Amino acid sequence: MAADIRVGHGFDVHAVGPGDHVMLGGVRLDAPFGVIAHSDGDVLLHALCDALLGAAGLGDIGQHFPDSDPGLKGVSSLVLLARVRGLVEAAGYTVGNVDLTLLAEAPRLGARREAIAGSVAAGLGIGRDRVNVKATTLEKLGALGRREGLAAEAVALLVRR
Repeated sequence: MAADIRVGHGFDVHAVGPGDHVMLGGVRLDAPFGVIAHSDGDVLLHALCDALLGAAGLGDIGQHFPDSDPGLKGVSSLVLLARVRGLVEAAGYTVGNVDLTLLAEAPRLGARREAIAGSVAAGLGIGRDRVNVKATTLEKLGALGRREGLAAEAVALLVRR
């Protein structure tokens, strides 16, 4: 009998604005800008939440955490990830692995990549070896290439427990 596995894809984008840091994968990175968002604007975790919810057939992040909810103003996306993890587990799934991609000219992940992967792994309750984090620039093309925003994509594999 084949294992019950599910794949989900997530995408998120936020405009940049005044500020001195961004949150990526639950890690604070210094930047010459901030992110305009209702929560902490962590595009990596928002894309991951959508990928997990999609794989489990549970809708999307906006359905579960609407930006019209004043109780979510400024909330850490690690809190959202913990709630999504609970929903996924309640649906009978466990995370097999996740693959995250930041699409931005800045900030560069560099040495923070391992901290981000570790933060995501801890948030999901899985081994660090099951989290991949990468980044790409947009070669100065379009709004993201002009540093007007940050975007992220995520793919998640779920396995029925």
